[in-house]
Amino acid sequence: MSETLWGGKLAGEVAAYTAGDDRVWDRRLVEWDIVGTLGHAEGLAAAGILGADEHERLRAALRRALADARSGALTVTAGDEDVHTALERRLVRDLGELGEKVHTGRSRNDQVLVDLRLYVKDRLLAVTGRLLDTSQALVDLARRHRRVVWPGYTHQRRAMPSSVGLWAAGFAEALLDDLEPLEAALRLVDRSPLGSAAGFGVPLPLDRALVARRLGFAAVQHNVTAVQPSRGKLDVAVLAALWQIGYDLGKLAFDVILFSSEEFGFLELPAELATGSSIMPQKRNPDVFELTRARAGVIEGCLHEAMAVAGKLPSGYHRDLQMLKGPLMRGLNTAEGMLTMTSFAIPKLGVNREVCAAAVGGDVLATDEVLRRVRGGEPFRAAYRAVAAEVRDGVHPPPLGTDEILAARTHAGGAGNLGLGELGTAIRTRRRGLERRRAAFAAALAGLTGDEGGG
Repeated sequence: MSETLWGGKLAGEVAAYTAGDDRVWDRRLVEWDIVGTLGHAEGLAAAGILGADEHERLRAALRRALADARSGALTVTAGDEDVHTALERRLVRDLGELGEKVHTGRSRNDQVLVDLRLYVKDRLLAVTGRLLDTSQALVDLARRHRRVVWPGYTHQRRAMPSSVGLWAAGFAEALLDDLEPLEAALRLVDRSPLGSAAGFGVPLPLDRALVARRLGFAAVQHNVTAVQPSRGKLDVAVLAALWQIGYDLGKLAFDVILFSSEEFGFLELPAELATGSSIMPQKRNPDVFELTRARAGVIEGCLHEAMAVAGKLPSGYHRDLQMLKGPLMRGLNTAEGMLTMTSFAIPKLGVNREVCAAAVGGDVLATDEVLRRVRGGEPFRAAYRAVAAEVRDGVHPPPLGTDEILAARTHAGGAGNLGLGELGTAIRTRRRGLERRRAAFAAALAGLTGDEGGG
């Protein structure tokens, strides 16, 4: 039989089934459960439920527990129902009845939510930093190769002249666009649920705004009945934002795989980014980028898993929501890992300028020839039909040099006008905003934990 915080006992088989792999995910929440409890204790002290001496003793015990959690000495074991059990047992061991008093005014429902929101806020800030690193790496690649022309493709067929710079800058801008849903998810997460308890509040004069400030939240999630149903919705919002990052990184990875193949030869993989074959000694396989492409699918799977678990429930708390921890944490880990590896790999890509330039000729220049004739006064449709007929007859458009190709594309966002300065400015501006937010969060946490490390 297994003892629980809710006062019951479960048979071993039932306890194992209901816990599932929750303990595995809860090990990532130990520090945040301690931090959330430090914040809750501030609210209990402000409401007069904890005396000054009790508050000080509790705070000291929680800070000792935090040190042990960081060293690995305090974790969630097989004998604990969850992270909350592990921490309360520790506090009761150290403080006796005072350790039992700290749960006053909260439920495991808002307790786990504050843990998750603190954890997710921390991880989303980290993902944002990695995203900016990756966008910067792409801007740097675009700057180095802004004058290297190569074909652009539609339907996996050569279409019109493009450039390495245009390709890399396009992905840099796409990632910056991904900051918008990421920021929207972060705003939803950045609200304290404490004080909502099981979803109906508590008959105590708890200062929810005070606790939110102590924990570094931007606001309180106001209506207590809205808190529990928001859990699945927030998980989906976070994973949907991460999906967009995976979408862009997956396409980038696919392009690198394709363009570095022998059939294309535009990009070159250094040995440190490639793996070999156990039987074919010549192979240089793009496993880093293939696994990045695959991980984009993993994030999509996490999103669908969260939607399937949370999407058909009535309001209020349900144990089903426990099953969201896995996809949420896997999605966050996967996205951060993809960004970290991509920002590492992009600067190491080589570009074969000769192969790229040789591919920009012949029919790839057909549209340029049409528009050259249009500039000379021909109607577009007439020029189009004439060039199309020539191409069918095997007559190629006249060749163009790099200068001519880029000079004809100086409109905003064209290959001759990449706007790399503006992209760099946007990245720096976003990074300054991120650092301010990180600093404010760290300062709030340091006020609770008594150190500079935050949670």
